[in-house]
Amino acid sequence: MLKPEHLRTLREVVQLGSFAAAANRLGYTSSAVSQQMAALERATGVRLFDRSAHSVLPTSAAEVLARHATTVLTDIERMVATVQAVHRNSERQIRLGIFPSYADVLAGVLSRMEPEEREGVRITVAEPSQLIPRLGAGGETDAAIVYQVGNAGLAWPPALVRHWIAEDRYKVVLPRRWRDLEPYRVEQLADLPWIMHHPGSSDASFFDALFARWQLHPRVACHSDDFRVTMALIRAGVGAALIPDLALRDHGDDVVVADVPWLNTSRSVFALVRPDRETARLRSLLDALAV
Repeated sequence: MLKPEHLRTLREVVQLGSFAAAANRLGYTSSAVSQQMAALERATGVRLFDRSAHSVLPTSAAEVLARHATTVLTDIERMVATVQAVHRNSERQIRLGIFPSYADVLAGVLSRMEPEEREGVRITVAEPSQLIPRLGAGGETDAAIVYQVGNAGLAWPPALVRHWIAEDRYKVVLPRRWRDLEPYRVEQLADLPWIMHHPGSSDASFFDALFARWQLHPRVACHSDDFRVTMALIRAGVGAALIPDLALRDHGDDVVVADVPWLNTSRSVFALVRPDRETARLRSLLDALAV
């Protein structure tokens, strides 16, 4: 196996014409240079120098090898520089996925950061089921902030590290134009029109079970999985809905947000992190995003 340091020494010997001159430039002793050249001859199986009592002359083979060594050493230096640049960039860059209703929290954290701290933060906004596949080996994301309602409906590779972020409580949200329903007992809500999640989704199954537990049979006025759309429909008086706190920021005065004790339901918000991408900078950002 040829060693790069031996090729570098050979190049200097051929260029300068002696072991002593090469040793002086490289910071070796003449003996060390001689030993390296002997090792290179053994590795190649070719005589590289004609040695006499007073001189060492490179053979034609040595001159050819020295020319190739220049190309090889240049490629090695370029390779090392590229790897180091990638390492520096990867240390600076954070590729973070978030679900849509977490965008306001992230925007607030980013706005408080210095510009150089924000540099390299790359954001993807998608639903948890779309974010998790991006966390696989060779994936496009280093960490993803996701949510889970109940204990079902979301799965992820066991190798991912889980960091708790928050418990996001659900509230009953109603149009303000409706009559006052306080204190929002179960029987008061039984006959209301409701905006529900699309059937078949994990969220829909969870809330179907929740309503059934309280013997509520909602009159479904609309299906929506987009909380912004749901809030617009509530403002229009279409129906009531269960909305988590994170989606209720700046909700305005035209809706009523009721924290009903009997509901006592939340979704767990947490970050899933690829262990090979967990840097101090990423951990600091996740700490800042905890609410």
